Amino acid sequence: MENDMRSIGEMARDSGLGVSALRFYDRAGVLVPARVDPASGYRWYADDQLDEARLLARLRRTGMPLADVRLVLAGWSGPDSDLVRGLIQAHLRRLEQQLSDARDEFSTLRAFLDDRETPMTAPRSTTTRLRLTVAAAELAAALDAVRFAAGDDPDLPMLTGVLFDTDGDALRLVATDRYRLAVARAGVTDSEGTPVRVLVPRPLADAMRALLPDEGSARLGVDGDRVTLEAGDRQAAGQCLPYDFPDYRRLVSVPAGRRVLVDVPALRESLRTGPVRPGRTTGDPRAAGDVSLLRVSNGNTLTPCAEGDDAGDLVAVNRAFLLDALDAGARDRLAVEVGAPTAPLAVRRPDDEETFSLLMPVRLED
Repeated sequence: MENDMRSIGEMARDSGLGVSALRFYDRAGVLVPARVDPASGYRWYADDQLDEARLLARLRRTGMPLADVRLVLAGWSGPDSDLVRGLIQAHLRRLEQQLSDARDEFSTLRAFLDDRETPMTAPRSTTTRLRLTVAAAELAAALDAVRFAAGDDPDLPMLTGVLFDTDGDALRLVATDRYRLAVARAGVTDSEGTPVRVLVPRPLADAMRALLPDEGSARLGVDGDRVTLEAGDRQAAGQCLPYDFPDYRRLVSVPAGRRVLVDVPALRESLRTGPVRPGRTTGDPRAAGDVSLLRVSNGNTLTPCAEGDDAGDLVAVNRAFLLDALDAGARDRLAVEVGAPTAPLAVRRPDDEETFSLLMPVRLED
């Protein structure tokens, strides 16, 4: 009988509903499988349920309430379409009202911002002066650890660079594209001037990284809105980005998850060859690529799981993002912290707690 049916994974692939969504709608009595294996609990769907699942996926994408979804499905195949048309129209009116309310709220927020940004606000300082010396290898390692997380969205230019933040005897580098955030530290051996926070464009950060040698020191200078890095007789210089970078200290305050020490080459191989959930065509880069479902097993190991596994304790992440974070960690063993399915996944160096990255998870319901 099962040969004539679709598995839950096949139904998810063909309908546009995730496996976890299919389980949810089964428990809610909205789309009940044609057969459930009494021994394994595995769900099987009849071919004629595919059209209903695709309709359900469309309704889900509009955010229609579950009570209305039930009625739409119940009335879809009936001869009278007035009920379905009425429910669709009512939901459309709700969405339009929600959009109108959101516009009002954003208009108020913009007014608050305008009040803060009055002509009396002090202009960005152009007299900042700083000179510091840092080990070239440490700065190179810090750039390698954060570069992958820098954004490229032209609508958010303040996220398209690498933040250089001086703090006493440390230089911290930070980058984020909203979905990934990376922080690294390099020790300062000599400093003259006032602490600064400057946003270095990605091309300039790449040029700085290219000239750094494996040994010796590098000298970083900030003069107003211009930043310069010198290593030996080589130099990279350019203008800082004229934007304020978000307060990254607030972004890294996340609940600690279950900490797993992983063998990086082995985990990287299991991610590349293991099961993935196909990417969705959405505006969210996290879900657009292949997604790995991760579970911390009883043996305290991190394992990519198949899509048909129970999703209750799984964390879903963009596979390419996680591979990038493992590469940026630059260690054969890294600590991975996995918390709730909605909490960021952290990748940390066991020997350097100040260098780490955070990855926002993918919502399995999507």
